[in-house]
Amino acid sequence: MLLSIPTIDLSAPAEVSAAAIAEASGKWGFFQVVNHGLPLEKRRRFMSQMIAFFGITPSEKQLVRRSMNNAMGFYDNELTKNTRDWKEIFDLGSDLRDPDHPATSQWPAALPEFKQAMLDWFFACETLALTILAALCRELKQPEDALVGSFLPRNTSFLRLNYYPPCDQTGIYGENPKVLGINRHTDAGALTVLVQDEVPALQVKHAGGWSTVIPEPGGAIINIGDMLQVWSNDRYLAAEHRVLANPKAARYSAPYFLNPATSAAVHPLTSPARYHSINWGEYRRARADGDYGDFGEEIQISQFRC
Repeated sequence: MLLSIPTIDLSAPAEVSAAAIAEASGKWGFFQVVNHGLPLEKRRRFMSQMIAFFGITPSEKQLVRRSMNNAMGFYDNELTKNTRDWKEIFDLGSDLRDPDHPATSQWPAALPEFKQAMLDWFFACETLALTILAALCRELKQPEDALVGSFLPRNTSFLRLNYYPPCDQTGIYGENPKVLGINRHTDAGALTVLVQDEVPALQVKHAGGWSTVIPEPGGAIINIGDMLQVWSNDRYLAAEHRVLANPKAARYSAPYFLNPATSAAVHPLTSPARYHSINWGEYRRARADGDYGDFGEEIQISQFRC
């Protein structure tokens, strides 16, 4: 089933768009934005360099491969929900706001324009994400800057490039496919800003079933993460989602993850609290460990319910 998640025009009056963002975040956990301020030329360069990266040779990719000691870089063996994903990724940016972060962004020598295109896009997405976060705080009857302290002195946001090669394996269709581009999950952080090509594959769990999101041309897809569900005391929902594999078409997408500072203590902004306080650094570390191997049940905010 194709899904028409809400589309919100950010050029509308602030109170109108904020109310629409809050409603979509509560009912869906997903929405699309248009007239969002992400520069078209920066997007074009960014998408071009992303495609170029996944086209370089395997040996060149291995030069910037990530590891348990450095989570930034290329990887082609990631797990979600203890299950192998059908994709290649490249992560960058944890050190852009936190120079002391143990992960360090790597830059492929084969692509001299890659670094600047990534940096430009990272900071453009950060601006949009913080604008949406402020609107969601306002709709909770909180100051727009109520959560600013949770992202200081340095946040741990990062940018991920996704490449989904065509999948020649059987069992990739149906409600319970054996192979997925990304297996079902919620995003761990505050919120995500996603851009992608025109190939539909992202699915959202809604009303008891999986529905495929059709991307708006030039739009950006926003989804709520675990920490924002906790901050909002369940008013905003971190919706479960997944990505289908495709036997014929490759797909490219790029989520920017707005994440708190490592030391942030995440707890509801309203009462009565439905969650105990969560240390973001410990939560993210436990989630990231599961990306590398089968280390047992993946951590969830449900484990922190009061």
